[in-house]
Amino acid sequence: MRLSAIGGKEIVNLHDGSSLGLISESDLLINKRTGRIHSLLIPENKGLFSLFSNNSLMEIPWESIKKIGHDMIIIDLEESYR
Repeated sequence: MRLSAIGGKEIVNLHDGSSLGLISESDLLINKRTGRIHSLLIPENKGLFSLFSNNSLMEIPWESIKKIGHDMIIIDLEESYR
């Protein structure tokens, strides 16, 4: 699957059903040595004023991704991880 194929999909947490944002607003952390995806970096601050603030990132391990569907990406992330 190409990275462009997952752009625009919504990221949803299976644990509590919350929406964590869109993959297009996120970054990937890639292991330089192996070329494998290590984790997904999702901005925690969303909204109109997030452009002017220092955004913090939530790092989601790639192993937490359970399904990449047509419209969304399902992750299983316990509340305690946030």
